[in-house]
Amino acid sequence: MVVIGAGWIGLEVAAAAREHGCTVSVVEAAPLPLHNVLGNELGAVFRDLHEAHGVTFHFEAAVRGIGGAGGRVSDVVLDDNTEIPADLVVIGVGIRPATELAETAGLAVDDGVLTDASLRTADPDVYACGDVARFLSPTVGERIRVEHWSNALNGGPAAARSMLGQPVAYDRVPYFFTDQYDLGMEYAGWVPPRGYDRVVFRGDPSIVDGKAPEFLAFWTKGGRVLAGMNVNVWDVQDQIQALVRTGYAGGTVDLDRLADPSVPLESLVE
Repeated sequence: MVVIGAGWIGLEVAAAAREHGCTVSVVEAAPLPLHNVLGNELGAVFRDLHEAHGVTFHFEAAVRGIGGAGGRVSDVVLDDNTEIPADLVVIGVGIRPATELAETAGLAVDDGVLTDASLRTADPDVYACGDVARFLSPTVGERIRVEHWSNALNGGPAAARSMLGQPVAYDRVPYFFTDQYDLGMEYAGWVPPRGYDRVVFRGDPSIVDGKAPEFLAFWTKGGRVLAGMNVNVWDVQDQIQALVRTGYAGGTVDLDRLADPSVPLESLVE
C-alpha cells in the first residue's frame, strides 16, 4: 500500500494496514507527518512511531503519477522519479470545504461558510455547522474551521438551538483523538502553524523498542497554554481544556511546574 498524505487519515490507514500485514509507504509533501497541525516536536514522535512499526516515509516529496494497467494500479512515481510498488493507493491529502451553494446564495465565504458565535451566517435565516462552517469561537477569539467529528457532533445541536431562538455561544474547545498501534491520544486546543514558541512535555515522548510512551504535551506561547495532548494518559481532558481556556483568556502558567508530573494540573489553573 502507498498512502499519499501523512495527516490523521493517512496515518490511521497506514497503522491499520501494517497491523494487517501490508507493506506500507507514505508520501508526504511536508518534512514530517502532521507537521502543520503538531509542529516538529510531535510530528517527530509520530514519524518514529510509524517507522518503528515498519512504515517507510518519503518526506518533502510530490507525486508525479500513478501507474497501472488493466484496471489495476502498479506503482506510484514521485517527482524525483522514485517508483514505489503499489497494489493499493490511498489518497488522504485533506479537503476543500464545499461552499459553492453558499456562494450562489450570496453568503459570506472565506475558507468555509462564515458564521457568528451562534452559527448564523450572513443571512439571518441560514445557519452552518460542521466541517464547512468557519465560526467565531468565543474561546479562541477568532473564526476557526474545525474538521473533526466532535465539531459536527456538537455543532449540529448548537445550530438547532440557535434556530429555535435560544441564546447560543458555540464555545467548545476544539478536540480530536486518534488510536494508532499502541498509541492512543486526545488533543484539545487550537494552534495555527508556527503559532507557538515552545512545546512543554510532561513525561518522555521517546519511542523505545517500538513502544508508545505515556506523556502530556502542551503548546505554549508567552507562557499561555494554547493546546494540550495526552498520550496514553487518561482522565485529564477536563484539566487540559481548563488550561487552554485560561491561556486563551490571557492567563499564563509556570512552565517548569507545567512540566513537573508531581504538580497536579488543576493547581495550575487560575
